[in-house]
Amino acid sequence: MERTIKTKVKGFRTHDGAGVSLVRVLGHETIEEFDPILMLDSFDSKNPNDYIAGFPLHPHRGIETISYVSQGKMVHKDSLGNAEGVTDGEVQWMNSGSGIMHEEMLPESDRLLGVQLWLNLPAKDKMSKPSYHSIKKNEIKEIPFEGGKIRLLAGCYQDHQGFKGEFLPLDYYDIHLNTDAELTLTMEQDDSVMLFTLLGEVYIGGKLVEEKTAVKLTSGTSITIKNEGKDAQVLYMRSRALHEPVVWAGPIVMNTEKEIQQAYTDLKNHSFIREKVAY
Repeated sequence: MERTIKTKVKGFRTHDGAGVSLVRVLGHETIEEFDPILMLDSFDSKNPNDYIAGFPLHPHRGIETISYVSQGKMVHKDSLGNAEGVTDGEVQWMNSGSGIMHEEMLPESDRLLGVQLWLNLPAKDKMSKPSYHSIKKNEIKEIPFEGGKIRLLAGCYQDHQGFKGEFLPLDYYDIHLNTDAELTLTMEQDDSVMLFTLLGEVYIGGKLVEEKTAVKLTSGTSITIKNEGKDAQVLYMRSRALHEPVVWAGPIVMNTEKEIQQAYTDLKNHSFIREKVAY
């Protein structure tokens, strides 16, 4: 059965971190509809003043953060001792688990273009061991199709396998479509599937979706994406809805108010980091 668009969300301009200008697409209001993806922030600027202040040291607990830098650069440091940058076409994948402190700085580039997702962790994995992984260009398969290509950022596509997270499944594709190109993707009936138009506008399930717009799909086993305009770039995300309670306060996402209070008590008492601090 062909999927159609159930919900369409256009982002709004805001600031975060030390003053980074970004477009917030998903957030507190879309938790239930886009489960298990909690947040989606989009970055697109040719003006370094919009982003070079970056995101100084801050905590997370209970989520995985997945940053795709289509163009530009992001430099990550964390309390596990990781210090690394990703650049054009690469991905940073961090499981905050029981607690991590990290920073993300954004050096000047010709253009910063990308997306950060917050992927919820199942309740049983909220206090898992934190970890960090960068997905480099040589690890990202590029799979051609007539009229474009799929960059397999994570998960699997047909018989191709990319990086696999430890917890929730996530198929994450960067789809490049030339003018008049069309692509049909298949999935399981009840998978949680969303798309985001990073560049250009396309038809998804027969409906026009403007640039910088997220759509959640109905249930079904296939979806067709068609581009009738200039070259377009569409991000596709397929996972499994958790259907668990979400209590979200700042950079902490847990399942109960008591767990949130404990997280902030831990921060106050300097007991938030359960792993050795090497920062």
